[in-house]
Amino acid sequence: MKINKEITFHSVLWLILSQCPLAWSDCGCQTPDREAIADKEPATVPEQVCQKARGANSHYRDYYGELENSASKEDVEEEEFPGMSIIPGGTVKVGTDKPHFGQDREAPERKVKVADFYMDKYEVSNDAFEQFVLATNYTTEAERFGDSFLFKTLLDAAEQKQLEDFRVASAPWWYKVKGVSWRHPYGPASSLDGLGQHPVVHVSWRDARKYCQWAGKRLPTETEWETACRGGKEGKLYPWGNKLMPRDQHWLNIWQGEFPDGNLADDGFEFTCPVDAFRQNVYDLHNMVGNVWEWTADLWDATDVSLNPNRVKKGGSYLCHKSYCYRYRCAARSQNTEDSSAGNLGFRCAKDA
Repeated sequence: MKINKEITFHSVLWLILSQCPLAWSDCGCQTPDREAIADKEPATVPEQVCQKARGANSHYRDYYGELENSASKEDVEEEEFPGMSIIPGGTVKVGTDKPHFGQDREAPERKVKVADFYMDKYEVSNDAFEQFVLATNYTTEAERFGDSFLFKTLLDAAEQKQLEDFRVASAPWWYKVKGVSWRHPYGPASSLDGLGQHPVVHVSWRDARKYCQWAGKRLPTETEWETACRGGKEGKLYPWGNKLMPRDQHWLNIWQGEFPDGNLADDGFEFTCPVDAFRQNVYDLHNMVGNVWEWTADLWDATDVSLNPNRVKKGGSYLCHKSYCYRYRCAARSQNTEDSSAGNLGFRCAKDA
């Protein structure tokens, strides 16, 4: 697929929230699609992102249940599929009646039926993906295209200036950079040294599906992903409950500080973290929210029959913050085209029980 330097971005409208129409209100994680790159004149980054009014989200700050420390039945039994947890099905609630982003179709809360299934405890790591590549000689789409999307803080000032015409117009902190791929996740000169147990990134939906097939697994459906994320709880924001920092501890890898510059990394990680860094619920699932977005099997629009449709992704990433991209909630959702890749987008696998 040939990408021109100057392409009009078609989905800018979703970025503008009604309550703050003149300020950036999103990290632009949906925007690094290969079908859309920068306008000729990239937008200027505003001085301040939209801040919610005090008390506007008070319904999010109710009782939380802390992550149980006792071993579950699945913890003590021998695993049938190492590295995976059995997720009990049945009639479960997904979605929310208190959506934060109406355009993301988070509402309504609804009951759905799901069969028991297995879910990877961890996002697929660089080491695991490398085994797949060595076994199959697979080439990712980013490698075939010759580029992928990189966040601005991974580029120095000179590189940002040089690549300013290759920014996403509606999210100018995203740059399309040549030579970036899963092998070179932080830039064309970077490597995987020290990142073996970090999640593989710069992988498209099609890349993820190929890996899952090789591993004898599949991508989870959105319903399965959300069921696993909720950890058997109903009506909770996060895999562990409603409080972001139980016991004043960080339970996920997200942005702290002022976006899009100045990540304070109070959670210990400026960029991605190891796939086993944050255990988040009693299903022994790690990094379900935060760290990297995760592809699911589902179409964003079930009627989309185009050659490159949008697919649902879940979980948010290390670039998320409540003031502009509050998508590290179980009910939150976003989308990218199947061939899209970025430095905060990975996946985990599921399997029928």
